Amino acid sequence: MPNAHLAVVEREKVLNYLLNPRHHYGASKAHFFAQFGFLPEKWELLAQALREHGQKHDIAKVTETGFGPRYLLEGELTTPIGRTPRVSTVWQLDKGQLAPRLITAYPFKS
Repeated sequence: MPNAHLAVVEREKVLNYLLNPRHHYGASKAHFFAQFGFLPEKWELLAQALREHGQKHDIAKVTETGFGPRYLLEGELTTPIGRTPRVSTVWQLDKGQLAPRLITAYPFKS
């Protein structure tokens, strides 16, 4: 992914969406990530694991949006409990920006 070393994972994206068991769309993701040791009180662990995911996996698909290209990456995620589930992450490189930002992450679906 272009400029993967600059990848941004926003605190709000992790806490209010990916690790929020009460979020309308994020609840299933929160349960998935929790079973691998990712908890809201240590949200930085998931943010770092997602950044690393974006840096070490190849692009599976690129979709052009009105805001810039979106990149789908698939591969194993390093977790606090040592297991490595396969996940998909979606990143967007907004027009005029250098750093891709995380849009979402979810269990890999083959």
